[in-house]
Amino acid sequence: MKNRSIKLCILILAFALALPAAAFAAVEPTPAPGPKPSAPNQSPSANLAASARSAILMDADSGTVIYEKNSHDKLPPASITKIMTLLLIMEALDDGKIKLSDKVQTSEYAASMGGSQIFLEPGEEMSVDDMIKGIALASGNDASVAMAEKLAGTEQQFVAMMNERARQLGMNDTQFSNPNGLPVANHFSSAHDIAVMSRELLKHSEVTKYTGLYQDYLRKSSEKPFWLVNTNKLVRFYSGADGLKTGFTSEAKYCLSATAKRDNMRVIAVVMGEPDTKTRNAEVSQMFDYTFAQYMNHSIIKEGESMGTLKIEKGVAPELPLVAKHAYSVLLKKGSQTKDIRYELKINGPLKAPVQIGQPIGKLVVYQGDQVLKEFDVDAPLSVERAGWWKLLKRSFSGLFA
Repeated sequence: MKNRSIKLCILILAFALALPAAAFAAVEPTPAPGPKPSAPNQSPSANLAASARSAILMDADSGTVIYEKNSHDKLPPASITKIMTLLLIMEALDDGKIKLSDKVQTSEYAASMGGSQIFLEPGEEMSVDDMIKGIALASGNDASVAMAEKLAGTEQQFVAMMNERARQLGMNDTQFSNPNGLPVANHFSSAHDIAVMSRELLKHSEVTKYTGLYQDYLRKSSEKPFWLVNTNKLVRFYSGADGLKTGFTSEAKYCLSATAKRDNMRVIAVVMGEPDTKTRNAEVSQMFDYTFAQYMNHSIIKEGESMGTLKIEKGVAPELPLVAKHAYSVLLKKGSQTKDIRYELKINGPLKAPVQIGQPIGKLVVYQGDQVLKEFDVDAPLSVERAGWWKLLKRSFSGLFA
């Protein structure tokens, strides 16, 4: 009886001691979802893009957000829309669907576009190379529609491609209704989403050969060459600036997605709703100055370096070389330690054909010691179609006798 009483007392005491902890656990608030990657030791006092309705500052290599202001507000993007148009063109070039030398015939509809244009005539033919110049430098609405029709057959089908690509990139604040940004219902984006698609476009490093030009000519061999002057004046007046796209409508005001590179560090600055071009350019320049003064990049993998080989089950090609199409790096405060930084490539199991260009296939995980610094999505660099039964049969037999 005495032992039973002692046990009962111990049980009551244990329950009493556990009660406060249990009660605390019951009312503990659920942690909020973790924030998106942000700059290490980001200064909360940075007052950038004061006149902009919306803005964001992003490290191009890592996607780290350095500064943002109303970055998810859905606003009319004007001609910054053409960044997605250029992205789909660059991806089509990479995938071999078109070549820079291909001729593009202008439809009557494409030639009818107003606003910024390169004055294409119905039936006029121009190379893909020149059309890209017309879009990147002169913000040609007519050239944008001509290329949309070249790639998709109709403008409407191309817009569907734009929205699908936006969905793949996680651009949840965006809806496209045309390829050029002319005012129309249900056409909007955000500074955040514009930075995301700008970063994706910059993975095609050759695009800055167009967006970084200050001037050029179209129809050079004709009696009346057409002089192109870049609408983005920063490419001439800000050291390291080489893109990307300006925009203006009376509703959108003055917009810009700009990029600059110094000391192997590339930055993207997006502003929307600025009052005039002078303020727009000054505030973007200040955003660049702030970043280059405060931060540095630590290189992980350089553009063009081998990342390994992927085996493709039942593909036309059994293997796909994985080469870094762009640089991978992590953003650090200037003066930070860089020892013990390493990476691992983690592939999402065996890949089966068909594989589409841009399809997520794994992650590149960057560590410092045991701490994860950054995770990068790794995409398929090329499309690989499924092999026919005869090719697979021959491959099986060659494997038997190898």
